[in-house]
Amino acid sequence: MSQLNSETSESRMNAGAAFVTFVPPIAITILMIAAAHIAPWTPLRIAAGGMTVVGLAILTLARLQLGNSFSITPQARRLVTHGLYSRIRHPVYVFGWFALSGLVLYLNQPVFLLLLILIVPVQVVRARAEERVLEQRFGEEYTAYRAGTWL
Repeated sequence: MSQLNSETSESRMNAGAAFVTFVPPIAITILMIAAAHIAPWTPLRIAAGGMTVVGLAILTLARLQLGNSFSITPQARRLVTHGLYSRIRHPVYVFGWFALSGLVLYLNQPVFLLLLILIVPVQVVRARAEERVLEQRFGEEYTAYRAGTWL
């Protein structure tokens, strides 16, 4: 019985991970609704809104699959290799960038491109730091996982 309780508590997302998983998509959705009138509805803007929604949905799925392994600083709690992580090593970064790109186009405010230009290199540095930590902790298991996944 204690093993069952342990597995259940490990599968529940802690408050910090839940906050980072659910608050940003909600906030971005509110922003998109509030900004619906700021620019004409061109095909580009409609596509950008779609990019944002799809990116946020897949980003949220990636964070759910990551569960309590999410952290601000690189940590190696466990090696997540299921779901999106079975194909992409960093789906949170990939689909976060995709959603932000869509949002920048949707808002039609070129100044936000600067934010996007700053975020991408920071995310690349973070991804590399995470990979070093995971390789140190999981060794050959991580090396094999990395060889079979993209980005």
